[in-house]
Amino acid sequence: MPSTIDIRRRIRSVKNTQQITKAMKMVAAAKLRRAQERMFAARPYAAALREVLSSIATRVDVTAHPLLKAHDVERNVLVIPVTADRGLCGAFNSNIIRATVNFIREKNFESVQLLPIGRKANDFFKRREIPIRRQATHVFQALSLKTAQEIGKDFIEDFVSGEIDAVYIIYNEFKSLIAQQVRIMRMLPLERPWDELQNPVDYLYEPGPEAILEDLLPKHIEFQLYRILLESAAAEQGARMTAMEAATKNASEMISHLTLTYNRIRQASITKEIIEIVSGAAAAQS
Repeated sequence: MPSTIDIRRRIRSVKNTQQITKAMKMVAAAKLRRAQERMFAARPYAAALREVLSSIATRVDVTAHPLLKAHDVERNVLVIPVTADRGLCGAFNSNIIRATVNFIREKNFESVQLLPIGRKANDFFKRREIPIRRQATHVFQALSLKTAQEIGKDFIEDFVSGEIDAVYIIYNEFKSLIAQQVRIMRMLPLERPWDELQNPVDYLYEPGPEAILEDLLPKHIEFQLYRILLESAAAEQGARMTAMEAATKNASEMISHLTLTYNRIRQASITKEIIEIVSGAAAAQS
């Protein structure tokens, strides 16, 4: 049975940990508010950009553009798993890593390369056999559209040159404070939802729609990547906030349990001392 000194030391240690988890929860809540504001601000622009792109694409031969032309067989594929740079956010990182491994195993591509975004994904896959084409760590410390443009420019050039046949990205989509959904999205070649668009409004474009489409498609891909990174950043803070709240609650329960154990041991010790005193006094009287 542990001594009262050991239990007091354990209670003090758990209380210190509880203070840390409570502080981390408050920090995550503050970061979450800022991440949500940026994410919600990006969503309308991404939707409007997609709408303009759909309108233009109905008026040109989209099959002639390399970013829209699907390859007959996806032999060389680039997969982009998006994780966080730090842990202590529940199953946020492990869900992405598991989904990436399962996706590669199920599709059974002839050749797969990775572009891990986030230190957790890079640390995991650099010890595996799958080659890493490029790594992007610490992007969430100062996330900006320029960061997404630099990452997107590389795989766009590789796709146009024919080095890769498709680009898939796996990330956590922000649903709510307590829910994130793993999404697998094909970045390249671009999906074509405008094929189902009916009765489009007839606009006049200057310069022509072909020139606008040529300039707009790379921007669309780069901004979609930026939106995905914002979604992942918000989802990360939500997952960390939930994990730290659960850790703080578990610490409170552990403190209550240790305090009860401490009181029982202390009461048993006092009772034993009283019995010894009474027994000694009775023996002295006899």
